[in-house]
Order: sequence, then C-alpha cells, then structure tokens
Amino acid sequence: MNLPFFLAYRIYSDHGDLRKVSRPAIRIATIGVAIGLAVMIVTVSVIMGFKHTIRDKVVGFGSHIQVESFLTSQSTTPYPVCINDSLMRVLKDIPGVRHVGRYALTQCILKTDEDFLGVVLKGIGEDYDTHFLQNNIVAGKMPQFSSKKNSNQLVISQRMANKLKLKAGDRVFAYFISYNDVRARRFTVVAIYETNMTQFDESLCFTDLPIPVKLNKWNADQCSGAELLVSDFNQLKTTADLVVERVNRHTDSYGEILTSHTIQESYPQVFSWLSLLDINVWIILVLMVCVAGFTMISGLLIIILERTQMIGLLKALGARNKSVRHTFLWFAVFIIGQGMLWGNLIGIGFILLQQYTGFIKLDPANYYVTTAPMELNIPIIVLLNIATLVVTLFVLIAPSFLVSRIHPARSMRYE
Repeated sequence: MNLPFFLAYRIYSDHGDLRKVSRPAIRIATIGVAIGLAVMIVTVSVIMGFKHTIRDKVVGFGSHIQVESFLTSQSTTPYPVCINDSLMRVLKDIPGVRHVGRYALTQCILKTDEDFLGVVLKGIGEDYDTHFLQNNIVAGKMPQFSSKKNSNQLVISQRMANKLKLKAGDRVFAYFISYNDVRARRFTVVAIYETNMTQFDESLCFTDLPIPVKLNKWNADQCSGAELLVSDFNQLKTTADLVVERVNRHTDSYGEILTSHTIQESYPQVFSWLSLLDINVWIILVLMVCVAGFTMISGLLIIILERTQMIGLLKALGARNKSVRHTFLWFAVFIIGQGMLWGNLIGIGFILLQQYTGFIKLDPANYYVTTAPMELNIPIIVLLNIATLVVTLFVLIAPSFLVSRIHPARSMRYE
C-alpha cells in the first residue's frame, strides 16, 4: 500500500483525536469547499437554464434561420417570395436542417367595442412547427392551421387579451388598411398564449397562411418566407453557411432574389445580452475557487503545525520530505472529497427542488420568466468537480513545502 496514502487515511479517520484546533480547522475547510462547489453548481445551472430558456423563446417566434426576399431584408416593406415544393426540398435536404415551414406576415388592427390594438398577423400552415406555441398556451386549444383554406381562427397573446378584454371563444374584428382601401375580417379567438417576451407578446398573433397572403394581394404560391429549425444550435453557423451557399443570391420563379439570416443576426441585442451572462459565471467561479483554496490552505497549515511531532518522527525514521508532503496532500484530498460530496448534494438537491417546485419566483417583466430556470447538466457538474479538486490541490502544493522546514531533533522536543 502507498505509505503516504495509508498515513493520511489513518489520520483522517482517527475520530478519537481530541485536538481542539485541527478538527475545527478540518470542518471549516470542508464547509468552505462544500459551499464553494454548491454555489458554482447552482450558478452554472441558473445561467445555463436562463440562457437556454430565453434563447428557445426567441427561436420559437423566429426559428433558427429565415429565408426571405432580399428586398425585405433591406426595408420595412414586405416583399413576397415563392417557396414552392422544389425549394422546400432543397431546404430540407441541407445537412443540419430538421424542419422547414412557410409563413406570411401582414399588419392589422384588432378592435373591440371598447378598445383597439395594432398587431402583426402571422399566417402559418400545417407544415409549421407549433410545438413552442402549444407549450405556451394558457387558454383555449391550439388549432390546426392550414395552408390551403381559411378558418378565421386566431391565436393571440395574454397581453393582447388583457388589453382588449378578450377570452378564448370570443370574436374580434380585424381591420387591414392599405393605400386604397380598408378591409375587415372577423376572427374567432381559439387560443391564448403567454411567453413573457414583451416584444413578441405585445405584437404577434397567428392565423391560417392564406389569410395574410390574400390580404397582401400576393399569389397563392407566394409568402413572406420560410423558417428553418436546425438539429444542433451549436452548429448553427455551419448550417447557416450551407443555406447561404445553396439559397442566397438565387431567384424564385418570380425573379425575387433570395437571402437568409440567422436568429442571432435578427436579434443581436438579445444574444449579446445573454453572452454577457458568461462574464458573471466566470467571476463567481473564480471567487468560489478562491474561497475553497484559502480555507484549504489555512486548514492545511494548521494541521501541519499541529502534527509537527509526527512529522519529526517520520523524518527520524527515514521518511523523505517528498513522502511527508504527499501524506498531507492525500489528507487534503480526503477533506476536499468530503466537501465536494456535500457540495454536490446541496447543489444538485437545490436544483432538483427548484425544478420540481419552482419556489424561487421572478418578475417576468424584468426576467421574461416567472420562476428561476435551472438546468441540470451532469457533464458540466463533473467538470466543475474535477476543476475544483485540481485547482485546490495545486494551490496546496506551496504550503505543503512547510514540512521541509521542520527538523526532527527540534520537533520531537516540541510540546
């Protein structure tokens, strides 16, 4: 058996040791490591959960990649493109693309007897991925939208419903104002969604694809564009480059030039804000590692000073400084290990408690979510454990050289 490991284990497991200083020092060091690791786990979990939740909400409204007319991307006026079956197959065959859906946009005014509200009407069909909307429905039932017929079904946000005092099942008039005329349509509110993303909840409602196409006086095979969802968000740039290669600067059957852009390019302010959160994570990680490191250094120094007689005896018996140093480093490993065990239990337990109960509430007006989102990522937690162990042991190497300053003859007379 490895002698330093054996000695460290015997010292650590000797619960009959009545020293009044070393045991409190060990407890403080263990608590420091446990608190530091638990805070790091919870912090990373909250930041990752928050980033992914906000990102998924933005993607839910705008997809990962949008293909539209080049003129639309250069102005505020909507220009139609022809996304026919041939182009749909091209988009679906691009590696990394998992779903393609067409959409059409137009503006209108929703009016009730008491109030009115300007909104953007988004027409979608049966080929559109509605899982995001379905997961955020708070009233009514998600309808089956069509790309062939008009059912005059409307899905609005909770904010719109509150302003217009509407509920699922109510009817509302929509007025479409163009340069020459004003047209009215009567819709039935079949469902109400709520995402707490103000910029979308205040303006976007959904209906069948043909409605905005006809109101914009486009041809039946034209629309505002196509939205693409990718299989892996981390490979978004790679997939977007393939879309650019196969679609951009090509023309549709009406001669419109096609272009594409990613969700990050459409909403740079949101993703820049989310990327700033990474700085907070690094600051907290560094601070917590410093806390764990300093408590371990102080604890190790106290233990070495209290074990001066034992160190002198080991040296008198022929032990080298290296072996004695390794003994105390192994002792530190046991302390760090126990602290990491408690840190993992506290951190993971806190995450699971929040996931199942949502007891930490947030103001959706400021954070876009009602409860603190936490994501349990096992690989990241394993990396945090490894990093904590390695960094903490590394900072203990220098203090462990204190044993080389202890002389056997003087230490054995030490009381």
